[in-house]
Amino acid sequence: MAHFAQLDENNLVTQVIVVNNAECLDEQGNESEVVGAAFCNSLFAGRWVKTSYNGTIRKNYAGIGYEYDEQRNAFIPPKPFNSWTLNDDTCLWQAPIPMPQDGKKYLWNESSLAWDIVPEIQITE
Repeated sequence: MAHFAQLDENNLVTQVIVVNNAECLDEQGNESEVVGAAFCNSLFAGRWVKTSYNGTIRKNYAGIGYEYDEQRNAFIPPKPFNSWTLNDDTCLWQAPIPMPQDGKKYLWNESSLAWDIVPEIQITE
């Protein structure tokens, strides 16, 4: 199965659909993004770009709200926090300091620009 992302006029993903591989074959039986995009356009008018679950093309699997950056040829998720920066290699957002890797759960605190430990919930009966 092939996956295609529909883009709006600002290159933001508005939907992602799954297409049978047979709908992406050209006259010679070769897989073609252009043919697949044309098929998607016949179903739902608009601009369509192929995406991949395993990130083999366009860095990241497209999701609704992601931006398609034509220069990087990559899907970029929405920026989660103002302090985070884009990693040009992965096209993913990174915190100013890495999350601790000590087996605990953390949430980013934008106010303090630090990772806060998520307290464990104690269930009592």
